[in-house]
Amino acid sequence: MKKIKNIVILSLLAVVLATSSCSDFLNINKDPNRVTGDNITPNLIFTQAENAVGRRAALRFVFLNNWMGYWSRSGTFIVEQEETTYKATNTFSETNWDDAYNIQFDLNQVKTRALAANDSVLAGAAMVLSVKLWQETVDQFGSIPYSQTFDYVKYPQPAYDKASDIYADLLVQLDKSIVYLNSAAPKSTFATTDIIFARGGSVSTAVTMWKKFANTIKLRIFLHQADKAGGGFTPSAAQLTKIATDGGFLTAGQNVSVQPGYTNSTAKQNPFYGAYGLTPAGAAATTNNKPNNYFYKTILGSGATDPRSTKFYLGTVAGTDYGALGGNAANSNNTIVGSEIYPGTATQDQFILPAYESLFFQAEAITRSWLTGGDAAAQTMFESAIKESFTYLNATTTANPTPAAAATAYIAAVSTAQWANSGTSVTTKVQFIGFQKYIANCGTDPLESWTDYRRGALILLPGYLSYNPNRTSTKLPNVMPYPQSEWSVNSANIASPGRNTTTIFTEKLFWQP
Repeated sequence: MKKIKNIVILSLLAVVLATSSCSDFLNINKDPNRVTGDNITPNLIFTQAENAVGRRAALRFVFLNNWMGYWSRSGTFIVEQEETTYKATNTFSETNWDDAYNIQFDLNQVKTRALAANDSVLAGAAMVLSVKLWQETVDQFGSIPYSQTFDYVKYPQPAYDKASDIYADLLVQLDKSIVYLNSAAPKSTFATTDIIFARGGSVSTAVTMWKKFANTIKLRIFLHQADKAGGGFTPSAAQLTKIATDGGFLTAGQNVSVQPGYTNSTAKQNPFYGAYGLTPAGAAATTNNKPNNYFYKTILGSGATDPRSTKFYLGTVAGTDYGALGGNAANSNNTIVGSEIYPGTATQDQFILPAYESLFFQAEAITRSWLTGGDAAAQTMFESAIKESFTYLNATTTANPTPAAAATAYIAAVSTAQWANSGTSVTTKVQFIGFQKYIANCGTDPLESWTDYRRGALILLPGYLSYNPNRTSTKLPNVMPYPQSEWSVNSANIASPGRNTTTIFTEKLFWQP
């Protein structure tokens, strides 16, 4: 992690505070543009941290979009050997790791400073986002620095906490976040500080949504470890009751997304569009990312049966076989400018956690009898999740001009969307749900798809693996290698010092069967 950057920030802040307190009597003028402890307020940090979480969702998981069969590389670029052979080294994961810890540092500052200012609602919202990032980091790396992370003076080389212990504490932190969200009216600035739910509108509605967001992450934490080795995991009745009394889960239309005021101008576009769409001048932002032939042809049936294909990919598709040396010849009729990854618009909200994921989580929870309703309720929730995916993408057809109608027709026509084909066992039903969640998550949440794959909730059809002839593995890695930055400054504490390009396939996360 980028400890040096954060230590420098803290050191400079300490110097500013010390010198200002000793020499206030000499200060005639105060520069409002100078960084001080007074103007680095938690609300300012929080707004940019929310934006950074959205940017991370848009940009940091290209490799997982490729691994999970959604995207591929253009045949006109050199094949990336580490990624397409899955033999990831310590440098492969460095940017991903550093980015997560830098955002976590900011969120920790928000929580600490907000509590000091008696702004418990701001602190609670920061904690919810922080838990989401911690879970995602654990789901990639397993054991990581956690409890000692931000006390750099006392712990310059923080210890690694066990992944299972972190998961358990994340549930505690979510409970605390809801207590803070419930405890007092937020500061008057929260309406404009929060660019995920408030956005200048109703603060009370925003607080309600933050609690639903927290509960939805709780459910995801429960589900990820449901089939772990040693007997699995089942949430207690008390845990489920607490969720019900604290606002429940995200429902249809309740997407978690950030909107700081994107415009179609330099450095101000929606980050997903800015990466895969067009520049403000109308040029292609990239030509490297292409549709993966596996997902487009094998999963979507070349788009013939799934109207969402035109929202996953742009126009006439000329996909490539992931990892194939030389790629594939481009379609001579293809006139697309850009990557062919459907980018949306320059001003759209940036996704963080779409509502359809919450509905899929709930469908699985009902299937496992954690939530009430039985098979009929599970089917209703499952089909609602598919419909919400269509609504999220605004996927329609000429014959079915609304997302709801298009989704209904899709469910009726496609065997993998018909609940009657979901089998009789919990395992097969969970995998049936997982497959449709996998389709919905194309380009949006490949980390969740990778997690479902590793925990056995997703069985992929053959053909998803890289075509690189140097590939020796018959499956995807279970964990990511620890980054070089950790080996350079914290090697004595690394939880799995023997992790390498071979063991990432055999070492398992604690929640894997």
